[in-house]
Amino acid sequence: MDPCPFVRVLVGNLALKIPVAARPAGAGVHPSTSPCFCKIRLNKYPYQTAVVPLVPPEATSPPDCDQPSATLNLAAGFHLSRADLEKLAGKSIFAGGKARLKVAIYTGRRGTTCGVSSGRLLGKVTLPLDLKGAEGKACVFHNGWISVGKGSKSSSAQLHLTVRADPDPRFVFEFGGDPECSPQVFQVQGSMRQPVFTCKFSCRNPADRNLRSRSVAAEPCSSRSWLSSFGSERERPMKERKGWSVTVHDLSGSPVALASMVTPFVASPGTDRVSRSNPGAWLVLRPGGGTWKPWGRLEAWRERGGGVSDGIGYRFQLVPDTAMSAGVPLAESTVSTSKGGKFTIDLTGAGGSPGGSPRGSGHFGAGPWPFSGYRGFVMSSTVEGEGKCSRPSVEIGVHHVGCTEDAAAFVALAAAVDLSMDACRLFSHKLRKELSSRDLFR
Repeated sequence: MDPCPFVRVLVGNLALKIPVAARPAGAGVHPSTSPCFCKIRLNKYPYQTAVVPLVPPEATSPPDCDQPSATLNLAAGFHLSRADLEKLAGKSIFAGGKARLKVAIYTGRRGTTCGVSSGRLLGKVTLPLDLKGAEGKACVFHNGWISVGKGSKSSSAQLHLTVRADPDPRFVFEFGGDPECSPQVFQVQGSMRQPVFTCKFSCRNPADRNLRSRSVAAEPCSSRSWLSSFGSERERPMKERKGWSVTVHDLSGSPVALASMVTPFVASPGTDRVSRSNPGAWLVLRPGGGTWKPWGRLEAWRERGGGVSDGIGYRFQLVPDTAMSAGVPLAESTVSTSKGGKFTIDLTGAGGSPGGSPRGSGHFGAGPWPFSGYRGFVMSSTVEGEGKCSRPSVEIGVHHVGCTEDAAAFVALAAAVDLSMDACRLFSHKLRKELSSRDLFR
């Protein structure tokens, strides 16, 4: 099957210049002496926030941006499927059938105080975007300065930005059920669904067992080593979840990827949660030379958000072929335990720093690094909240899939991400039987 068409709308190269004589709207400190930020929104998609650097009034372009159409200091990115594009292109007497990008510029620090936004609105910019044909050809909608206006009043402030749309075709896969239920995995294109993989979940040990810390066979960890040095602590009962794995097979039955829990998910002393300082970990492996070779490592833990707003923290890194080389971090994010969300690897704005955030600064296409093939959007997978049925949907950039094993590795990673939501569940809560039965899938 062919990949699904996607388009990324990218916004970057932000800069703001304000003449010295200009005064901000209302009373307050002149913007040139306080930080500035903006909220960027495409139609009704959730807004994204970015810092806006101030430049001298005589500046002609942002610093380090002589060719802004070729490089992009990324501030925000919006990912649109064909269905999204068709919806945006629909007839509307209000939007004129076009997408609209809105940028609101604020002075002051980001955040809220007593429920009220801390920033002061300086002005807004709106740009219409005609995304027709963007699936097949890159398009630059704006590249330069634009006057900042607030309401009907014009402002002498100017905002520099680059707005472009890039075609970004992706392979889309969807699990036929929860990963722990050993489902089929389908490749999806529109309304067509074709089986391409099967998953085999294994649980070698029952979960939520009370084990003593000296019996834990895991990778070295400073916190555990420190704990084991005390005789009295060596006998403390610990709760852990371990022994989970997911093997991905192609339709011929051959194993093509494996995600294995290599570090147990252990409750921190005195708590019933997996902490950031002592996360559990998965190793994603690929077949090669008649054996399994490590490809990536995923760590997960439970973030304390207060109340019911906890989140699951993730950190993923590629594992080099040589044991002497350090892993290369590609993503770190948090997903809500109640609402779920998306785990994403997107290096569009990372440049020479592969661990950068999708909204971080950096030049796309800059300097070489050990895994130079990983550029731009790499993959994403959906994650449901705790207690909800989960059928992860996985998107993988076409440029990162050269063979079946490539796609299978990302599918295995998506399964590990989904299962980490259960592995990080509070130990005071019981897991479903598929995750805790010793005799399952013999």
